[in-house]
Amino acid sequence: MRTVKNSLKKLFGWIPAGIICLVIFFALFGYLASKMGTANMLNTIMNTSHDLLLNTVFYLMAICVITGAIGKIFVEFGVVNLLEKILRPLMKPVFNLPGVASLGAVLTFLSDNPAIISLAQDKRFATYFKKYQFISLTNFGTAFGMGLLVIVFMVGQGYFAEPFIGLLGAVAGCVISTRLMQRFTLKAYPRFKDEVAAEAEKTEIETEAHYTRPMFQRILDSLLDGGRTGVDVGLAIIPGVLIISTLVMLFTFGPSTSGEFTGAAYEGVQLLPWVGEKLGFIFEWLFGFTDPHLIAFPITALGAVGAALGLVPNFAAEGWIDGNAIAVFTAIGMCWSGYLSTHTAMLDTLGYRRLTSKAILAHTIGGFIAGIVAHWMFVLYTLI
Repeated sequence: MRTVKNSLKKLFGWIPAGIICLVIFFALFGYLASKMGTANMLNTIMNTSHDLLLNTVFYLMAICVITGAIGKIFVEFGVVNLLEKILRPLMKPVFNLPGVASLGAVLTFLSDNPAIISLAQDKRFATYFKKYQFISLTNFGTAFGMGLLVIVFMVGQGYFAEPFIGLLGAVAGCVISTRLMQRFTLKAYPRFKDEVAAEAEKTEIETEAHYTRPMFQRILDSLLDGGRTGVDVGLAIIPGVLIISTLVMLFTFGPSTSGEFTGAAYEGVQLLPWVGEKLGFIFEWLFGFTDPHLIAFPITALGAVGAALGLVPNFAAEGWIDGNAIAVFTAIGMCWSGYLSTHTAMLDTLGYRRLTSKAILAHTIGGFIAGIVAHWMFVLYTLI
C-alpha cells in the first residue's frame, strides 16, 4: 500500500493542487451540464436546495428541537443515569469496554457523535479505560450518534417495527466497528493494551445533578435548554442536507415526466441508479434493496445522516421504499451517521489523529454489517 502511495505521489505530486481541484470541478459539473444543459442544471440545483430547505431541513429541525428537549429532560431527572446502570453489565462482554462507556452510548443516541468526545475529555471518565479502548470510543460513540432523531424520523414516515429492527442492526455494526478498531490499534501499538488513557484519581462519575430549584422550573429550563440545543443541531445539518443531498439527487433522479430537463427541483442524470443496476445483485443480497436508487442513502450517510434522511421522503413519493429499506436505512444511518465528516476531528481532539484511517476502515466495515444484520432480521421478522 505504501509503495502504491509513493508511486502515485511521484506521478502526480508535481501537479499543483489548484489544477487538480479545477479539473475535478469542471469534469463533475461539465458532465451534468452536458446532460441537462447549463441553465437547467443551475436552476435544478437552486430549486432542489430551496425545496430541501423548506420541506426537509425545517422538518428535521423540528424533530431536533423535540428530541433535544426530551434528551435534556432525561438527563435532568436521572433517566440517563438509570439507562447507564442498566446497560453497564453489557459493555465488557459485548464491546470490550468498561461499564461507564454505556453513558457515552446513551448521550450520543440522544444527541450527536461529538457528545462522546466531550465526555471523554473528563479525566475521571478516561481513567477507566486502557488506551486502545479509549481510542475506540470514536467508533463506539459514532454508531449511536443521532439515533433518537433517526428513529423518530422513520416512525414519522409511518413505520414502527422497522426502525427498531434497524437499531439492533446498528448495535451489531457498533460491536464490529469498536472491536475492529481495538484490534487495529493494538496491532499498531501493542503497548496500548496496558497503558491507561489518563492518570487521575478514580472517583464516581456524577451523571445526575442535584438541584434545589422548584420542579416546574427544572422542567421548563430543561425543555428550553434542550430545544435550544436542537436548534443548534438543526442549523448544523443545513450545509450537509443542502449540499450533499442536492448533489446526490442530481445523480439519482431522472428528467421530468416528459423526458426533458426543465430546471425543476429533483431532476438529474440517474448515474447512481445505473451503477446500482450494474451492482444490483450485490446490494439485493446484502441489504435486500429492490430498487437501484436506494444505494443513494448509504452513500449520503457517509457524509451526513441528516442529508441521507432528506432523501427518504422523495424516495417514498416515488414508491421505491419498503419496510426492509427503512430497517436498513435506520441501521446504516445510525451506525455511519456521517462518520467521514466527524472521525478526523474526533480523533484529533482525543490526540490520536494518526489512527484516523484505521478508524474509518473499521467503521466502514461496521456500517455494512449493520445493514446486512438489519436486512436479515427484517426477513426473520416477516416470517414470524
